[in-house]
Amino acid sequence: CGRDGQSLDLESHSADAVLSTWTLCTIPDPVAALREVRRVLRPGGTLHFVEHGAAPDEGVRRWQERFNSLNQRLACGCNLNRDIPALIRAAGLTVSRLDTYYSPGGPKLVAATYEGVATATP
Repeated sequence: CGRDGQSLDLESHSADAVLSTWTLCTIPDPVAALREVRRVLRPGGTLHFVEHGAAPDEGVRRWQERFNSLNQRLACGCNLNRDIPALIRAAGLTVSRLDTYYSPGGPKLVAATYEGVATATP
């Protein structure tokens, strides 16, 4: 349904900050996209993110696993069950602030939210 984020039209180490909001669920290769974010960030630059993903509660995660395939087909490839902090760390960024909560007003199945900041280290 959109671009994959794996090729940003920016020079290396040219950005002070990057903002990602509810995108990592649909990008086919989120680690590759986050590595691209790391490439364009200056050392000490920050990724600010608000993303939904794998629930902190095991019971809710089990339901996310059950519904993930259907959700992908219905919602442009959206994955309910991605471990957002792990993806960010796998791309070589350091998570420096992380709040995890269920967004109000929706079922927990789709409301597990990760909000935080990650830093590009040299």
